[in-house]
Amino acid sequence: MNLLSYDWIVLLITLFGTMFLIGELLVNMRGLFGVLGFGFITVYFYSFLTPDMFAIMMLVYILGLALIIIDGKVVNDGTLATIGATAMVIAVGFSAPDWVSGLYSVIGVLVGGAASLMFLKVFKRREMWTKIALSDQLSSEMGYNSMKETYSALIGQTGKAMTDMRPVGTIQIDEEEYSAISNGQWIYKGDEVKVASVDGTRILVKKLKGTE
Repeated sequence: MNLLSYDWIVLLITLFGTMFLIGELLVNMRGLFGVLGFGFITVYFYSFLTPDMFAIMMLVYILGLALIIIDGKVVNDGTLATIGATAMVIAVGFSAPDWVSGLYSVIGVLVGGAASLMFLKVFKRREMWTKIALSDQLSSEMGYNSMKETYSALIGQTGKAMTDMRPVGTIQIDEEEYSAISNGQWIYKGDEVKVASVDGTRILVKKLKGTE
């Protein structure tokens, strides 16, 4: 009997496939996780699809994975990650022979993506991400002098959002406009804000309580 006729096998295959593929991008395993993950996902799609649909669904799945990584390391606003996760779910869900197997495969993708984060606690994180995202603070204590002196004086001052901040936007303080980023909140145009901190030319603001 075909093992993939058991729904729990479908769940494990998509779980391990997603977990190892995302894990390969998070930690330095010299391609081992990538081979394992690609192998699991290939078995899943190849077992249910014709060759032409196999190529299409594999492309959709890998594209979704790429969008999640791009969002997490470059854009960081959640939009591409949402699109990527949706693409991966659609790829495995629509490739299943019935809705029950499709549900199990979708659960496998979601659980596998979350489980891949455990690799960060065990294995060495990939250094490639530190080349994309600057991890050091550009502070005066570290010897950097690129920060405008006027920016440090903004800490604690209040102003108004000139654009929606999701999370980046423009604020106005004392008739001067600055590019700023919110502290995880969605701030709308016209809301009162307060400068929480300044790091280099990065101005972090928070929404004042009571602002509608």
